Amino acid sequence: MSRLFAPLVLSLTFLIGSITSGMAAGADGKRMVSVTGMGVAKARPDTASISIGVVSEGDSAKKVLGKNSAAMNRVIVELKGQKVDPKDIQTTNFTVRPKFQHFKDGKPPVIIGYRVVNSVRIMVRDLKMLGAILDQTVSLGSNQINGIQFSVEDTASLEDEARKKAMADARHKAELYAAAGNAMLGKVLVISEDFIASPGRPEFGRAAMSAKATPVPIEPGEHRVQAQVHVSWELNN
Repeated sequence: MSRLFAPLVLSLTFLIGSITSGMAAGADGKRMVSVTGMGVAKARPDTASISIGVVSEGDSAKKVLGKNSAAMNRVIVELKGQKVDPKDIQTTNFTVRPKFQHFKDGKPPVIIGYRVVNSVRIMVRDLKMLGAILDQTVSLGSNQINGIQFSVEDTASLEDEARKKAMADARHKAELYAAAGNAMLGKVLVISEDFIASPGRPEFGRAAMSAKATPVPIEPGEHRVQAQVHVSWELNN
């Protein structure tokens, strides 16, 4: 998504393509230069989002539901005990489905049991607690843990840093083009931007979380925000 930061002084038909760099002349004969600048800002993630679930199976829907609910209640109590705020715990999936046995001789399938799945997505705001949280929830009955997504809570300052670097890169390129064309940069005509966030996303499947040994090792990696700015300047002789 692009956002405009300056009034559009010239018609877009006067611009060179936004991806390439170069110089051109507008309809009024004035020269202009359009470039793309890149800027990257990095930070250590400080929050993590993770899906934790309980999967239960048995021959009675009522019994399986009771078993599943008891395990999930223990998990939620533990999460709150580990100082996960209730507003950061949200149920994302709850299903009760029959299990069927299928026959090759054309007989209709028959129900042989039931499967109950209950999942919550939590936000952990103290990453030092994340390993212990995963360890404890598994020991209390959680047997389905999906991908962790790390992020930075205050992305605004990261985006601003990336913007400044991208604009500096664009100006540097434009000044090189202007000097090569025996001109100087004039007023800015157009600025537009794009953002690309690339948080680390390690994943933990059921097998990886099946045993309680040492606290689960967690490496949040690095959160990167990349800004691209497409800028057009008027050229002065």
